[in-house]
Amino acid sequence: MSTEERLIAERADTLRLIASLSGDWDGVVEASAQTGVDDEHDPEGATIAYERARIEASLARARAHLADIDDALRRLTDGAYGTCESCGGPIGAERLAARPATRTCITCAST
Repeated sequence: MSTEERLIAERADTLRLIASLSGDWDGVVEASAQTGVDDEHDPEGATIAYERARIEASLARARAHLADIDDALRRLTDGAYGTCESCGGPIGAERLAARPATRTCITCAST
């Protein structure tokens, strides 16, 4: 599978994740609107506020990852893929295999 194919597949997976999390978000918002109870002291489990925060954080990570994938696809087209955005050096093949949307080499990512 080529790098472009991997990125396109990862993009599709990320879009599915965002859609799923958005559905979860809508469900939590709907549930909180339908209940007038204080869920902060519910001994049965997580609070609605906690669930909203968890889903919101997951959505933010997924959207950031989608932006990274789109940027990687742009870099592929521009011929800049595999070049570190920080130091301008090459990004190692192992790092690109593990994280195809990465923007930096392992050295710059560690600093």
